[in-house]
Amino acid sequence: MPRFSIVVPVFKVQGYLRECLDSVLGQSFRDIEVIAVDDCSPDACGAIIDEYAARDSRVVPVHLAENGGLGRARNAGLTHATGEYVLFLDSDDTYTPGLLQALADRLDASGDLDILVFDHVRTYWWGNGGQSDAAHLLEKAGTDSFRIEDAPEYLNLFLVAWNKAFRREFFLEQGLQYAPGLYEDAPVTYEAMVTAERIGCLNRVGVEYRQRRQGAITKTPGRKHFDIFRQYEGLFAFIEARPELAWAQPLLFERALDHILFALVRPERVMPADRKEFFARAVTFYGRHLPAGFTPDEGDELGRVRLLARGNYRAFQANELLRQSAKSGLKKVTTSRNKLGKRAYQSFYALQRRRPLDENLAVYSAYWNRLPSCNPLAIYQEAKELAPGVHGVWVVKKALADQVPAGIDFVVPGSRRYWEVMARAKYFVNNVNFPDNIVKRPGQVHLQTHHGTPLKRMGIDQKRFPASAKGMSFARLLARADRWDFSVSANQHTTENWERVYPSAFESVDAGYPRNDAYYRTDAEGVAAIREKLGIAPGKTVLLYAPTHRDYRADWTPSLDLARLGAALGDDYVILARTHYFYGQDRQLEQLAAQGALVDVSQYPVVEELCLAADALIADYSSIMFDYANLDRPIVTYADDWDVYAESRGVTFDLLSGNPGDTPGVVATTEDELIEAFRNGSWRGEAAAGLRAAFRERFCQYDDGRAAERVVRRVLLGQEMGPAVLPLADRTPAPAPGPDGLGLLPGPRGVQDVLLAG
Repeated sequence: MPRFSIVVPVFKVQGYLRECLDSVLGQSFRDIEVIAVDDCSPDACGAIIDEYAARDSRVVPVHLAENGGLGRARNAGLTHATGEYVLFLDSDDTYTPGLLQALADRLDASGDLDILVFDHVRTYWWGNGGQSDAAHLLEKAGTDSFRIEDAPEYLNLFLVAWNKAFRREFFLEQGLQYAPGLYEDAPVTYEAMVTAERIGCLNRVGVEYRQRRQGAITKTPGRKHFDIFRQYEGLFAFIEARPELAWAQPLLFERALDHILFALVRPERVMPADRKEFFARAVTFYGRHLPAGFTPDEGDELGRVRLLARGNYRAFQANELLRQSAKSGLKKVTTSRNKLGKRAYQSFYALQRRRPLDENLAVYSAYWNRLPSCNPLAIYQEAKELAPGVHGVWVVKKALADQVPAGIDFVVPGSRRYWEVMARAKYFVNNVNFPDNIVKRPGQVHLQTHHGTPLKRMGIDQKRFPASAKGMSFARLLARADRWDFSVSANQHTTENWERVYPSAFESVDAGYPRNDAYYRTDAEGVAAIREKLGIAPGKTVLLYAPTHRDYRADWTPSLDLARLGAALGDDYVILARTHYFYGQDRQLEQLAAQGALVDVSQYPVVEELCLAADALIADYSSIMFDYANLDRPIVTYADDWDVYAESRGVTFDLLSGNPGDTPGVVATTEDELIEAFRNGSWRGEAAAGLRAAFRERFCQYDDGRAAERVVRRVLLGQEMGPAVLPLADRTPAPAPGPDGLGLLPGPRGVQDVLLAG
């Protein structure tokens, strides 16, 4: 009998499943069985399970004949379990290293616990979140064991199946089963907790709980959220059938009401049109299960339970509207207070500017205080190696503060520390501009890295193109440029343009773009790893489509029919589609991705990885084409609106001229031409290769994998810029993925080491 049985229900998670299974099978504690339940998944999950089972006897594959949902899949796995303890793990989540050994050690020390609860951390595609709400309870428990009747506060632990190890005999003796539908965790968790004689806690993060961008059913409004009533009816039927559990009914009634009302008022759960009916169902539930002598506890400060007891939906609705109005009024008060606060902080900022500069402090920002990325991030990472004495602090907007990768120091705009850092830092690094209210002190150094090679008109050139300059103050623009001490450039074309359109007294650092170092410092294994992370099967030809924004469009409406393109090219091709960061998530792209027509990578954090994964770029007028050219891979220009774009935005050269140095490869102005270019092979033919070589000669002039080093040496270390740029013929870009998906040529290291290490 293995010590642990881990039941993993699997459905449409082929992009996450390997990581999940590896996190379990790679545990140092080996006495386990993994029961992977294929819930009739329509993708490759079943084959992946069989693959793992073939090479590891601890994997028990279970294939269900029809899809039954998460609860039924867990039940099916439980029937195959033989371990002393059973755990449930969702197949898009992972175990942290050492978890199972820690569980085994805790159980050895405590004896036969019925349930052992452990902690989790939410993980986002950009990194991990903070401490869970349960951490203080887990810490409080220490190494003691308890019953819920004696410690009812532990009913507030996170209501899921996967943060607990259940003694299997206990689980089966109590007849615990997961019901179909949403909220299936609630009844089983409560049933187990109130029947357990010995519960223990392990104050250790054991599960990385993935917060997926799409696909979370609990965050999708609809009628399925009415399942919560059936689930809680099942719970109370369980309790009422066991008179010895009568003590638990008031506690569980209170928890059930809290959960039901939580679902009712959340717009991402119950739709407005369904709320009256949902409320009526809640009233019925309340009347049916109201314990004798029950009164709402102190937690009902919002009055929702009392209004539910009255059964008056209009009163409940009015109360919610009043709460919203109160929030709005509080916001106005907060705004008023903020005005006073701003004046106070300006005084504080002025006071801080009287203090000496911190010669070893650098401020970084990217894309108007979004998350660390682009040229500033590459410089930041290189500075940690070459100038470790210079401490880097990022400016990140408040809405993104919980997404900053671990280990990166940051400040939120407007905070006290923000003003202190902005007043005293020696170096300022940005790929756009710092706000106008930032005063440049004598001795401070501003480095403008930019974020692309200019095909479109920039700076004062935009005065001639009103569509692209709406609301722009050129006086303020030049005042910002006057703060620059250094301006980074990737080629002579860029250097000339920056000096012309930003006529200020900065020094051009002709070093190459630091973000492009990744294209020369990523090896075959790094490329393969990126493709695997993106879920790209070996042998697929990957096309990256990343169009720029249009100044004359309020939102992104793709003119290219990506579904048609994908259908025409067939299953051997994979399309990665990415909208410009000026636009939000695109519903059409999401729908196409859901249909399997493409992979929506609009929110993928590292653009350089997408380029490294792609066999070819379908470009329009985005500056990504100049960066991608470093890889010496095919570029196909799809320019169906070139005339409109050139007239409205203005361009620095004729991309469609066909002249060497202007055009990077095949040009298509219609979908038929684009499809034909891939069908007849011209996209990677000799003519296209010749154009690409001339394009690289012109625009990849300084990019050779050591741009960040040059910038750090010149700006942060005050040295002469070096090392010398390698001739184009002597550079070795990252290998193309190749037909086997593994890359063709070796290289020194991967893009994560270049951009996200540390």
